[in-house]
Amino acid sequence: MRVVAVYSTKGGVGKTTAAVSLAYEASRDNRVLLWDLDPQGATTFILQVKPKLRDGVDALVKGKTSLHRAIRSTAYEAIDVLPADDTYRELEHLFDAAKKPTHQIAQVLERMADDYDVVILDCPPGSSLVAENAVYGADVVVVPLVPSPLSLRSLDQVLHVVAESKRPVPVIGFLSMVDRRKTAHRAAVERLAAHRPEVSEVVVPASVIVERMGYELAPVGVYAPRSDAAVAYRDLWKLVNARVS
Repeated sequence: MRVVAVYSTKGGVGKTTAAVSLAYEASRDNRVLLWDLDPQGATTFILQVKPKLRDGVDALVKGKTSLHRAIRSTAYEAIDVLPADDTYRELEHLFDAAKKPTHQIAQVLERMADDYDVVILDCPPGSSLVAENAVYGADVVVVPLVPSPLSLRSLDQVLHVVAESKRPVPVIGFLSMVDRRKTAHRAAVERLAAHRPEVSEVVVPASVIVERMGYELAPVGVYAPRSDAAVAYRDLWKLVNARVS
């Protein structure tokens, strides 16, 4: 089972769009679980899954709730979702109280190793114990980057979290929400992949097609499969899959 954490310390960079799109592309050849770790539950909403976890996330992490009862199917045969609800706001305190605070997500993942080929972790933004858990449990960390100084700073912050982990993993950054009409965005596309080894050449454009995900409630590859965005996410999955296979 391969585990992909989609993570950024900065919000509003297209993280959930990337997580859902990667899950869809991975599902072409794999059994996929998308675990929504963000209490805002955007992934849960987009894939039209009920945002209710039986007995809350505390029972899930401690093994009191069966994973099979917690996981929900979606409209896509090969994609299941482990939904987020309001109890995910307690995750930080729950992990902090555990004997191995950074190993909790990995321990839950062990319980589903025989059921899925790929797990996508949609992580909440920020530097937190939840992020440290996701990094420890992952085989690769994918970082969406909007071409701005603050977003690039977030890449360094993610790299720091990974470096501090007891299980360092590869990091793949990609540019998201790129508007080639802007000089700064064009410069970022031209320079970043050449100067930052963690940044791939994958570029997801700023597009109304991507913004429609919240209305279509489906991955971009479903309602606009030939769009530049869908092709970019397809290329991103190929890159990620090659790193963890």
